[in-house]
Amino acid sequence: MTGLVMLLFLTIVLGTMLGAVSIGWRNILVMLFDALPFYSSDRALEIAPVYRDILLQIRIPRVLLAAAVGSSLAVSGAVFQGLFRNPMADPYVIGISSGAALGAVFAMLSGFSLSVGGFGAVPLFAFFGGTLTILLVYSMARVGRAVPVMTLLLAGIAISSFLSALVSLLTYFAGEKLHQVIFWLMGGLSGATWLQVKVMVPYALIGYCCVSLFSRELNAMLLGEETASHLGVDTEKVKKILLAGASFLVAAAVSTSGIIGFVGLVVPHFIRLVAGPDHRFLIPASALLGGILLIATDTLARVIIAPTELPVGIITALIGAPMFIYLLKKRKKLKYFGGGG
Repeated sequence: MTGLVMLLFLTIVLGTMLGAVSIGWRNILVMLFDALPFYSSDRALEIAPVYRDILLQIRIPRVLLAAAVGSSLAVSGAVFQGLFRNPMADPYVIGISSGAALGAVFAMLSGFSLSVGGFGAVPLFAFFGGTLTILLVYSMARVGRAVPVMTLLLAGIAISSFLSALVSLLTYFAGEKLHQVIFWLMGGLSGATWLQVKVMVPYALIGYCCVSLFSRELNAMLLGEETASHLGVDTEKVKKILLAGASFLVAAAVSTSGIIGFVGLVVPHFIRLVAGPDHRFLIPASALLGGILLIATDTLARVIIAPTELPVGIITALIGAPMFIYLLKKRKKLKYFGGGG
């Protein structure tokens, strides 16, 4: 875990240094200290103000937002894979991304100028679209007071397909807003602001606390609901809390960054291969590695064709797909999902 923390710190430093305009680490330290209210440096006066704006108003909030989004996607992926006992489950498996995408695309095409707390219509509609979708899926899968996991998964897949079809239909009629729609669907962090960081981080912490407090119960759920019940786990209560926490993480991430794939699918598998399926370690380790991966890929998206940048969702897919194929080669070690070997 210490190694992951150190690697996250190193990635954050590199992410703030690299970009269309490179900034040396000494200048970064000078500008950071100069930004403190009780400290001033003559050395800071020698640095052009534009570098200070790039560092403090663009690059640092973007790196922090990437860390929060990457961590949220990786943790939610670990939870869904454990809850559904399905190695193919990812943060978007039960339709949250499709609901968020439908909300975002609808906001773009309708031209709403709604603003709440500094957020525009697109992230707000995306968040509520994702939240309403999980409520719909949950209500459809509910049988009496119980929610069978397999029914929940199948209902999510069906709703996701239906909402994706609606997104495709709206995209077809997007007209001159087609570029905006496609760019959002590809996922990106180019619009990161301090306001998004201030809102996203508390959401991420709440969702993380919800799932991490029940990591021991999630370990029992890997053995099957019946076995977990015999071990004293209130399976229905645990499912509700884990589902709510993970969905919270996904909805917050998608509403601020669009749809970024493979982070939530690959990162938990990688941690399992290295350290095993114990969620008491898997969840915090996935949070750290997810943040590292998204900061690194977002930095690459900024520099690979600078001064233009690629949507980070393209980079994560290009890197994540080969990584997932490699993990499939190691499938004999995925026995904790039952039948993986």
